[in-house]
Amino acid sequence: MKTSEMRLLSTEELKAKLADARNEQMNLRFQMVTGQLTDTSRLKQGRRLIARYETILRERELAEEGEK
Repeated sequence: MKTSEMRLLSTEELKAKLADARNEQMNLRFQMVTGQLTDTSRLKQGRRLIARYETILRERELAEEGEK
């Protein structure tokens, strides 16, 4: 999902997707430790996806504070 598409989602949807991404990252780490993970690039992709979600959520938080 592109960042522009992420920005169109509601805050609740973003938080849900962030939770899913964190769970997926945890599962990937477990697979890495047990030797089941073959595509290690998914770890990096997952970290970056989580960072994108957190960045968009933080931007919205700052925008709300600026409006007050």
